[in-house]
Amino acid sequence: MSSKKNKPAGTPALLALEKAGVEFTILEYEQSLHHEHGFALDSAAELGMDPHVIFKTLLARVDGKAVCAVVPAAAMLNLKSLAKAAGGKKAAMMDPHDAEKLTGYVTGGISPLGQKHRSPIFIDASARELEAMVVSGGKRGLSVRLAPADLAAAARAEFAPVADFSRHT
Repeated sequence: MSSKKNKPAGTPALLALEKAGVEFTILEYEQSLHHEHGFALDSAAELGMDPHVIFKTLLARVDGKAVCAVVPAAAMLNLKSLAKAAGGKKAAMMDPHDAEKLTGYVTGGISPLGQKHRSPIFIDASARELEAMVVSGGKRGLSVRLAPADLAAAARAEFAPVADFSRHT
């Protein structure tokens, strides 16, 4: 793992952060080929960090429209809560292939920043309590640590209670 302050950007996510003038720290690590617990939880283990500060980016459809959710690795996405936050009635997870096409990123490296096609983004409200959170930097093995308010501003996201902590680690 290496940590570098404001290294020259390479991914659309890092370019978006630089353009927004947001302070962030790059975290690089060896991404395991075997994902026993999913990309986000495995990343937390690899980084030696609490899975409540590592956030995963998930794509869903609410009433047929693409919506992005950012939830802690230690939780699952609550689809009913996401639908409510997005002003819809029904939400369903998006097929990974469709998520990759929509965002321009590969599964396990999808970032809420710099996506190819913009959709509404909801960050779980638990992030507001954190000094810093970690999200994908736009590829597997690359994450960024930043203040939740800075992520929300750079991604033009809203905070909403979209995580379910009762069904995960």
